[in-house]
Amino acid sequence: MTFKKLGLVHTSATLVPVFQKLCAENLQGIEVFNIVDDSLIKDVIAQGELTPQIAKRVVGIVFLAAQAGADYILVTCSSIGVAVETAATLIGVPVLRVDQPMADLGIQTGKKIGVVATLSTTLEPTSDLVKRRAIALGKEVEITSKLCYGAFEALMSGDSASHDTIVSKAIKSLALEVDVILLAQASMARVVDNLAEEDKVVPIISSPPEAIKYLANQVNG
Repeated sequence: MTFKKLGLVHTSATLVPVFQKLCAENLQGIEVFNIVDDSLIKDVIAQGELTPQIAKRVVGIVFLAAQAGADYILVTCSSIGVAVETAATLIGVPVLRVDQPMADLGIQTGKKIGVVATLSTTLEPTSDLVKRRAIALGKEVEITSKLCYGAFEALMSGDSASHDTIVSKAIKSLALEVDVILLAQASMARVVDNLAEEDKVVPIISSPPEAIKYLANQVNG
């Protein structure tokens, strides 16, 4: 299918420029707008999980994006992915959770899949998505999850250097055990750009570029 107006739903304003750049590079001619509500991820972290009440709010915001004229909606936060899948069944336009194209590519790339996250509330949903997509694609996978303790807190306090150091160490360690690494949060994507080539011993896949590539294929296909 093709579309003309893409609605991006974020739980962090820091992701707006990341996706704006990717959209400008890959989705020329597509009108793009952003909706940001950081209370969603803050509440997920405070509750330790995606509660039914938060999920209802996620569905409501996706509805708002549709009402604003989006004929395709991308939700850029993996922690609320299950609610995004629910919204997709209720709204008359396609809705994509940001980590699905990444999960599919990881499953096609190797059997031993590493998942890295800085939040436990993201690690579990992404790992669960990989398991479910593998079943749907008829593939057998082994998942190794690694939580980067302290990285998210460092990022939120403005210490991006410490965040990047913690994440890069986790990637290097996990690369010795798996065939491919998936970065469960869009905020981790930039760490890969700063890794030395010799540290990229297995493919490292992040969700933002894969999600936008997927959308570009929808437009051009």
